[in-house]
Amino acid sequence: MDATSTAGPLLSIVVPVFNEEDSIDLFLDAIAGPLKEAHVALGPGGRSEIVFVDDGSFDATASKIIARLRERPGLRLVRLSRNFGKDAALAAGLAHAKGDAVVPMDVDLQDPPEILPAMIAAWQRGAKVVNAVRADRSSDTALKRASARLFYKAFNRLSTYPIAADVGDYRLLDRVAVDVLNRLPERIRFMKGLFSWIGFRQETVAYKRPPRAAGTTKWKFWSLWNFALDGITGSTTLPLRLWTYLGGTIALAALLFALFIVGQTLVLGVDTPGYASLIVVTLVMGALNLVALGLLGEYVGRIAIEVRQRPLYVVEEVLEAPEQPS
Repeated sequence: MDATSTAGPLLSIVVPVFNEEDSIDLFLDAIAGPLKEAHVALGPGGRSEIVFVDDGSFDATASKIIARLRERPGLRLVRLSRNFGKDAALAAGLAHAKGDAVVPMDVDLQDPPEILPAMIAAWQRGAKVVNAVRADRSSDTALKRASARLFYKAFNRLSTYPIAADVGDYRLLDRVAVDVLNRLPERIRFMKGLFSWIGFRQETVAYKRPPRAAGTTKWKFWSLWNFALDGITGSTTLPLRLWTYLGGTIALAALLFALFIVGQTLVLGVDTPGYASLIVVTLVMGALNLVALGLLGEYVGRIAIEVRQRPLYVVEEVLEAPEQPS
């Protein structure tokens, strides 16, 4: 593509991939038409690039992308040295994207590229962030829809900066927003929370979420659970504050109960202690202490990761096709 000063706006599509060999060709073929429409929406000289981030795949994902480098200008492959996780791979893609507008997108085509022109139109109206909202998630399982609703509700009750429900990583980010995200230093990244934290003027574009085009999801229950923990602990300290309130309430209740026991003893004399009540109180307090310690451990563990200041990801190599006029 032409990189001269006369070139028009550049749209970057960032696609993290991990063991997606069956999806690469489908994705590139499916996005070709919508990208042509996006070039028109961008205006005279509108251009695009696709930045694949291979997050340590051990199948033929990288070779499939390399094979397409020879035939598609504007295609780039960023290979990480191992699997660092989707949010780290997305951060690597944002760091390597050159566009005036950047769109993170899943390779499975559940993020339909057909709405790119509508997202560009919202961006041209002045929005710095254009969120793609899943208006219809009937292609997801009932369990996934229910767990997603529960997570969004819990997160938004706890977090200082709520995230929009049914909005994934699929959104358009202005270069200003991307530059801010690239400056954020944290190693444990919950990108949906960061997208909300940066602020800026935002608009939404609704779409119906289609079924996955190929491959299988890499999100298992345990991965989703850890993802939710990272999101909540990385976005708010309210859980710790709640334990302060809970501890204060229990301490007040214990003081009132102690005063009651002292008064009862002074009036009625010494009573035989109840074994059952003692065991119940001991078990309840022990359980609360263990839960509180576990919560503290979650935060302390993340502090330990941050203070080591290791890089968020390691890039093994960057491959790209020679630039040609679009």
